[in-house]
Amino acid sequence: MTIKPLADNVVIKATKSEETTKSGIVLTSASKEKPQIAEVVAVGPGGVVDGKEIAMNVKVGDKVIAAKYSGTEIKLDDEEYTILHIADILAVVE
Repeated sequence: MTIKPLADNVVIKATKSEETTKSGIVLTSASKEKPQIAEVVAVGPGGVVDGKEIAMNVKVGDKVIAAKYSGTEIKLDDEEYTILHIADILAVVE
């Protein structure tokens, strides 16, 4: 099954977070924060939303930084994804 976002939405998949710190401390799952760096899986067509032209500035495969508590989390085929608006993407990581 695939996800095809509509309008100005983007589907992202979180990258794996570090299991240990630089000093060698192993982090438990409870102490880890939600990762903010993710990979773009699908991009909506953009278009006109609320009377404004929306340009989609990301493409599939880009690594991005998303706002911490944005989007809707979904689980599909045992994978976790987040669907969010393009405005919730803060930066592209190069």
